[in-house]
Amino acid sequence: MKLLSILGLLFMPMLASASTTAAQTLDLTTSAVGYASILIFVIAYLFVMAEEFTHLRKSKPVILAAGIIWAMIGVIYANNGMSHTAEQAVRHNLLEYSELMLFLLVAMTYINAMEERLVFDALRSWLIRKGFGFRQLFWLTGILAFFISPVADNLTTALLMCAVVMAVGGSNTKFVSLSCINIVIAANAGGAFSPFGDITTLMVWQKGIVDFWGFFALFVPAAVNFLVPSVIMHFAIPNEQPTASGEMIHMKRGAKRIIMFFLLTIVTAVSFHNFIHLPPVIGMLTGLSYLQLFGYYIKKTQHQDAGARMGDIVPFDVFSKIARAEWDTLLFFYGVVLCVGGLGFLGYLSLASEIMYNQWGATSANIAVGVLSAIVDNIPVMFAVLTMNPDMSQGQWLLVTLTAGVGGSLLSIGSAAGVALMGQARGKYTFFGHLKWAPVIALGYVASIWVHMWINSSMF
Repeated sequence: MKLLSILGLLFMPMLASASTTAAQTLDLTTSAVGYASILIFVIAYLFVMAEEFTHLRKSKPVILAAGIIWAMIGVIYANNGMSHTAEQAVRHNLLEYSELMLFLLVAMTYINAMEERLVFDALRSWLIRKGFGFRQLFWLTGILAFFISPVADNLTTALLMCAVVMAVGGSNTKFVSLSCINIVIAANAGGAFSPFGDITTLMVWQKGIVDFWGFFALFVPAAVNFLVPSVIMHFAIPNEQPTASGEMIHMKRGAKRIIMFFLLTIVTAVSFHNFIHLPPVIGMLTGLSYLQLFGYYIKKTQHQDAGARMGDIVPFDVFSKIARAEWDTLLFFYGVVLCVGGLGFLGYLSLASEIMYNQWGATSANIAVGVLSAIVDNIPVMFAVLTMNPDMSQGQWLLVTLTAGVGGSLLSIGSAAGVALMGQARGKYTFFGHLKWAPVIALGYVASIWVHMWINSSMF
């Protein structure tokens, strides 16, 4: 039972005792339901990690675990005449998930649309004609991910760069795997020094703890976090050239305009949050309408230049792009958010807060938060820290922002970018493929913390 209690600390909750119902929740951390919930979640995550060998889609065990955990919570609260409290809690979790899911769905739909318009095939053709080797492409996609993610958020950036890697790498599994690892590290690191580069930084900024320009103090530590493992992985990349076909691939009609609409969608999402304080997902869904209306225009005008290239007469259907989204990944997030939310509602947030911030101290706790974010997605981890709201200096708040952002790179399941890429590069970028490089990634993690505490020492 003590072992299970300790394991409970690894799964920091997204919700736990919400302020509106704090007086009505039950502390079930030492109950049979609490221990059983932790055990169920651990077993489900073991199945997720073993997907490469069992070929059981990662969404299935966590969805089942979420249902069982909340069913047990529902029974306990119903027996205590508090069903409404449990209902409010699970609805709050569902709202958190829906925002993330719809955000992801729009990004995936745009990427599928660009893929159908041959954007990535044309880019692959151009890169090969330029003579870039695998090692150069490894650095090119990594650097682009690092500098685009502060603007376009790390999840969208990772999906975009992975599409490029898949188009160029083809059947070279080693190149695709290492490049995906590099993209995840770069996107997470780049997202850590921008207010809207990651959902976790958005949370800290929205809470008013760190101002807009304060995040940029993390630029150098974030760069170190990206460069240290990338330099080491560079030597494992095949020193070869991609297979050259000599074919010049032309994008289909409307491809460039879809790219522009995608950029406009990102601007819309950022503006909705930045200027009118609405959730970024509302801006993303507004941006989806740009693609829907443009898709209607393409279908109505496809006869205009159908004779130029036969590919252009294929009807453009935006809903087919939505259907091709990585639904296993989207449903996996549902399972994780609901499972972690359930564990939080059982009372493990207050237990983790007491042990980590009151006994370990802020620095040790914030470093541990980064490690925890590699096991559980960094969004619920940061939500938990913000809910705890420990009394810390600006330097410590920046430290936990850094660690929660880049710590998720330690494992493929530790960040939204990693989980999304496992779906996009299925069979080539896997949990165990990422795990082999965890010591190297951990070296960058430690180095970035040391650099932050050195160059930003005046903030502590």
